[in-house]
Amino acid sequence: MGQTKSESNATKQSYQWALTFLLPYKKQIALLVMCGVFAVAGDLLTPKVIQYMIDHVVEAGDFHVFYALLGMLVAVNLLMLIAKNGRNLLQRTIGALASRDMQSAIFKHLRKLGFAHYERHPAGETLSMFNSEVVSVQRIYSQYLPGIIDNILYVVVAVALLVGINGWLTLIMVPTFCLYYLFGPYFERKAAHYGKLSGQGRIAFNQKVYESVSGFREFRAFGAQRWYHERTYAEHKAWSRDYLLAATFGFARGSFRRFTFYAGAIALFLTGYYMLQHDYVTLGGFVAFTLLYMSTMFKLTLLVTQLTEQRLIIHQTAPLYAFMHKPIEIEEPADPIEPVQAEGRLTFEGVEFGYPDQPPVIKGFDLNIRPGEKIAFVGPSGGGKTTLFKMVGRFYDPTSGIVKLDGVPLRSMPLERLRDSIGYVFQETYLFGSSVKDNIRFGKPDATDEEVTAAAKAAYAHDFIMELPEGYDTAVGERGIKLSGGQKQRIAIARMFIKQPTVILLDEATSSLDNVSEREVQQALDRVLVGRTTIAIAHRLSTVKHFDRIVFLHEGRAAEVGTYEELMERRGLLYELELGQSGAAEGREEVKAG
Repeated sequence: MGQTKSESNATKQSYQWALTFLLPYKKQIALLVMCGVFAVAGDLLTPKVIQYMIDHVVEAGDFHVFYALLGMLVAVNLLMLIAKNGRNLLQRTIGALASRDMQSAIFKHLRKLGFAHYERHPAGETLSMFNSEVVSVQRIYSQYLPGIIDNILYVVVAVALLVGINGWLTLIMVPTFCLYYLFGPYFERKAAHYGKLSGQGRIAFNQKVYESVSGFREFRAFGAQRWYHERTYAEHKAWSRDYLLAATFGFARGSFRRFTFYAGAIALFLTGYYMLQHDYVTLGGFVAFTLLYMSTMFKLTLLVTQLTEQRLIIHQTAPLYAFMHKPIEIEEPADPIEPVQAEGRLTFEGVEFGYPDQPPVIKGFDLNIRPGEKIAFVGPSGGGKTTLFKMVGRFYDPTSGIVKLDGVPLRSMPLERLRDSIGYVFQETYLFGSSVKDNIRFGKPDATDEEVTAAAKAAYAHDFIMELPEGYDTAVGERGIKLSGGQKQRIAIARMFIKQPTVILLDEATSSLDNVSEREVQQALDRVLVGRTTIAIAHRLSTVKHFDRIVFLHEGRAAEVGTYEELMERRGLLYELELGQSGAAEGREEVKAG
């Protein structure tokens, strides 16, 4: 019972949160309600005018009044048409503005959540949230909430008019509505449930289609087209099943609604005939009652439908509400401190860190990196190399200890200043599907074309860029698919160079390249790294032999620190690693010779 109450409170809170995005548009909402009142008044006035015309004007043969009332009906319907168009426009405008504000708030929170969130939650989960939960909230703004307000207003006024015409006839609505209310919501819930599953199935199927297109090389290489086709077909089959069930219950809902209409109409005509015969109701009153009954029952059953579907949609907003209230792990400092001088001096003092629900990765790490020094982190996988990188960029904060840049603790430095001070070159470079120029300018959005060209020359990328069909304006394709690995890395280096950071982090920047590409990229790096503090993660010691110091990380600690020659002379961990790599290289050469 407590769990049900807790879920109810969470649903209520998520709905209230969704409605907060409507608060800035109170004036537009007030105008929307006014247009709704005029539209409802026009709809309800027409049956009453018809009643008066039949009972008083037609019987008296006063055609002057008849034509006057007819003209009034035309005018009322024109005003009603204007009011309805204004209501529809305002309804869509308010929904679009509130949806825009909500999406903007989600994007802002997504950026604030930082690196930890992206590591724990795949991109597909976030995209699914935008394709389902966000769309559901948008439907509340543009469809359900305005419709519910209009229908409630209509039903309240219409029932009052029906009672005013004849209270006994109005009682016929009670069993008719009860019949629909007993069984109608069942079809509503089923249709909405399978509609939701159908939407999720569509997303899953689209994901499979995307993977089949983006991974076509792997499927061809492994001969797995049939295997993946079967998986895609299974997703499509599940989606089709849920879609058909949603359509079936949707049609059943409409059929049952029409059945209740017609059953009530039959009862109404039978009772109305009896009342007309005994003068309990006038002919004009019966005609007006019939018109009002049909429209009121439609609005009433539609209101039940909207309330039922909105209740189901509100449940979908709960994950969105929970997402928006996730705590931000990396906060901007309350009292930010700017470094006096940008030198690139990094200091690790007693740093310890562990991921949630996992043993510590970094254990008492101490290191002082001088400005312009080149440091290499080497060691077995799981030793903490990448984790230290993440702490330098403040993607994570140490559990204990301090990381400083130019004497200022990273926790006290403005995040924008920190990120501007650091440049990255990863093993896998992400390039946008736009032009080469835009990908380089990503490092400095306000850079001029001359600065872009200078950065490309510094990264030894200018020559191959000029050989492309449109030079710097050539589109590189999705994730840079039109470029080779070495070309992508040199564009990444140009992107970093144009940023002019004081600290550069290299994460296996050349490990996935062939020998020729590796030499070209290494040549570009050697030129760009001059005078900048550099930390590199390396598995191949040949790429970092010339570095100022090598730090061998073992079980989260700096097990060995020194130059390559010093550590080799000690015959310790680095020596064993080099010996193992040399043996593996010799083995590969023997295989080639054989």
